[in-house]
Amino acid sequence: MTRALCGIVGIGESAVGKVPDRSALQLQSDAANAALTDAGLSLDDIDGLITTPVRVEPWNMPCGVVASYLGVRPSYLSTLDLAGASGTAMVHHAAMAIASGQCTTVLCVAGQNLLSNRSRAHAVRQMAESGAAHPQFEAPYGPLVASNYALIARRHMHEYGTTEEQMAEIAVTMRRHAGLNPNAHKRDPISVSDVLNSPMITSPLKMLDCALVSDGAAAAIVTGAERARDLRQKPVCLLGQGYGLSHSYIGEYRNLPTCGAVESGRQAFAMAGLERSDIDVAQLYDCFTITVIIELEDLGFCEKGEGGAFVQGGRIGLGGELPVTTHGGLLSGGHCGLGGGFFHVLEAVRQLRGSAGARQVENANVALVHGNGGTIAIHCTLILGGEEAV
Repeated sequence: MTRALCGIVGIGESAVGKVPDRSALQLQSDAANAALTDAGLSLDDIDGLITTPVRVEPWNMPCGVVASYLGVRPSYLSTLDLAGASGTAMVHHAAMAIASGQCTTVLCVAGQNLLSNRSRAHAVRQMAESGAAHPQFEAPYGPLVASNYALIARRHMHEYGTTEEQMAEIAVTMRRHAGLNPNAHKRDPISVSDVLNSPMITSPLKMLDCALVSDGAAAAIVTGAERARDLRQKPVCLLGQGYGLSHSYIGEYRNLPTCGAVESGRQAFAMAGLERSDIDVAQLYDCFTITVIIELEDLGFCEKGEGGAFVQGGRIGLGGELPVTTHGGLLSGGHCGLGGGFFHVLEAVRQLRGSAGARQVENANVALVHGNGGTIAIHCTLILGGEEAV
């Protein structure tokens, strides 16, 4: 196993759901201050800052806006945009900044008031117009982001016999996990029948197959592995990471049922010196139910085409063979745009600390976190470990 690059020593999040009394900056400040308290640090200790863009404000330099609002003057600043892979990528970029000597302690923070700033319908339309479709060959036909994922779902169903019931099982599992998360956006239980009978968005994806639109923000503090051991919390260390890109626009996608997670996972496991069987819990990006099936396959947890069967029978639920996205994910926990996938990182940290409460996975020592951006296009995989794994 390779030497840990860095340690996550503090995590925090704002209220999630509909939070009408908090702006994007206030939500990020809430999350940042919670992470500092968790780590036993203050803003004076922060000399690195990584943020993501927001969709609700016309900030021309998000990292500068956030730094000014928080009152920090870091020696390293960056704004990352890998869409849904931004949350996982921020941790890796923080590790690289620390390894290069540019800073010692990095605050990573992302989130916004995506729901209450305008409306769910406006947010969905804005995402559709944000460049996910090719401006010449795809955008004129007006596809939603869900429309592109529906193409992938339909192809996977055609090639491998994946069913709508199997996809619905993922939504049900995520909601069950969210029911154990007091800060989740949606906590009321749902059934497979509820998913199948929810309003059709774009065949075969129904409303409950699709991620929420939420307000919220998440933050984490990353520092060097040696310094991390002297702070309040036991560090959760970065053991491996990898990136993968299969396409930019859906029309360029040559193999719809397979994605760049194949490469990002290969890199991450090689760097960590671990096998799939070493993973105790997997926090997988779940913008749509089909996404989880494909990620399970391409990250190597099951063979290609077996993802639909893999998610049945409680296998990805708490107490199952591979607990997946144990906080409820984007489908039920909450989705605030580019910061949505960062909550997956926070949940991995909680699991490895043993502080996840009712949703704690027994003896969790190694976690995989996967982020996916665009139409299952760009991927970043992290493998994190507790002290015993380093």
